[in-house]
Amino acid sequence: MTRMQHSPVFLAFDLGAESGRLMAGHLQDNHWTMEEIHRFRNGTVPVGNHLHWDILRLWDEMQTGLAKAGNTYRKDLVSLGVDTWGVDFGLLAEDGTLLGNPFHYRDARTEGMVETTSRVVSREVLFSVTGIQPMDINSLYQLISMADTKVLEAADVFLNIPDLLNHWLCGRKASEWTIASTTQCLDAERRNWAKDVLAKFNIPSGLFQPIVLPGTILESLSPPVATRAGCRSIPVVNVGSHDTASAIAAVPAGDPKYIFLSSGTWSLMGVEVKDPILTTKALEYGFSNEGGVNGKYLLLKNISGLWLLQECKRAWCVTEPQWTYDSLARSAQEASAFASFVLPGDARFLSPGDMPGRIQAFCRDTGQTVPQSRGEIVRCIFESLAMEYRRTAEQLTELLGFSIPVIHVIGGGSRNRLLNQFTANATQRPVVAGPVEATALGNVIGQAVATGYLSSWEEGRQLALRFEDLTRNSPAEEAAWDEAYSRYSELSVAPRA
Repeated sequence: MTRMQHSPVFLAFDLGAESGRLMAGHLQDNHWTMEEIHRFRNGTVPVGNHLHWDILRLWDEMQTGLAKAGNTYRKDLVSLGVDTWGVDFGLLAEDGTLLGNPFHYRDARTEGMVETTSRVVSREVLFSVTGIQPMDINSLYQLISMADTKVLEAADVFLNIPDLLNHWLCGRKASEWTIASTTQCLDAERRNWAKDVLAKFNIPSGLFQPIVLPGTILESLSPPVATRAGCRSIPVVNVGSHDTASAIAAVPAGDPKYIFLSSGTWSLMGVEVKDPILTTKALEYGFSNEGGVNGKYLLLKNISGLWLLQECKRAWCVTEPQWTYDSLARSAQEASAFASFVLPGDARFLSPGDMPGRIQAFCRDTGQTVPQSRGEIVRCIFESLAMEYRRTAEQLTELLGFSIPVIHVIGGGSRNRLLNQFTANATQRPVVAGPVEATALGNVIGQAVATGYLSSWEEGRQLALRFEDLTRNSPAEEAAWDEAYSRYSELSVAPRA
């Protein structure tokens, strides 16, 4: 770890579905330098028939990272912030005890919940209030699945994962707006808890904490946490606690008209808008209105992204541990183009399991060539994602009434040059990829705004334009991709084998 002298240091905890890390953001001469302090694994923990997160191990890893940062940058530390994935949560008893390990959003207990609950409140009504696409993984359906259980009866406080971690860091119980917006329990226009909706499902509204906007200082690190870490009691800042919101805050866009594509386990694709779009067409197309920073909304679609690749790699590495994401991408480049496609959102791809076999079964059920080799399966995933991105871009054009000329890809998936090129080809738009560390960068931008080191979120975005790890892909092969897209568009959701 190289020490940078005399620059303010902002600590960003960024927790994703596969891994977590602590990043240090150095602000010097109007330029950000991002440094990894600590990285640790994350993932699904099966217990009986359920899937959980190992939240206490994550908390322990965070404290380890904080101690490393305190040892190196004790005097330069300004603040810290936490961002994570959406929808999942912890429940606390009245005495603050955590009531069990938080469930993983892929847990099967909510399967079919959207259809069941639509008899109580229709999808259309729910969307018109919350602005969120009804999906079984949402916090609302997780809470409904816990109705009449001893755990929900004993619960006193609901906190999404980053809010829970903030509480453990500084003692404050609050719900940050961007992460709260993912729950489907929030009124999109009023920006407060949708108590009428909660009452329909007998969910106590008293569980939910006051909404706090991104860029707000909560409290300072509690003395026990600061003492264990060997650092000063620095402020804990409510950043864009949903990792997507933090990532979009760092999109290096000079023109406000752009499509963002936050590429990781999920692909979050959409645009920034001033007001939520709550039309039936937005619901039909699968869009949500999630909270962004600076008072904006993110009109976006949740697409099952590199999850398909991650699960394939996990399955293959059981017997062939030499496979890496880079080597799999190279094998895909050598495979034949447009041999077969899958619909990334098909229900059979949602849960962990034999992903290569499921992809092959989908292709078999839809009368396509069945991919056999590793490269053929990976190419099928990449081309299918690119086609789904094109469909989403076309739907955005229809909803907004105008076309947007450029796509900015951020997050870990921005390293995937082959997928970025496929995306440019399929959408016939230039693709700007990077920064890779957009989520952590957006996190530290929020801290710098809250602590007065930056005057505004917009100033932070202008600094993001200076990052050097940006790459650009120009579209090519329009005719071939048009023909392939026609085939993709004819696919319907395949029956289960």
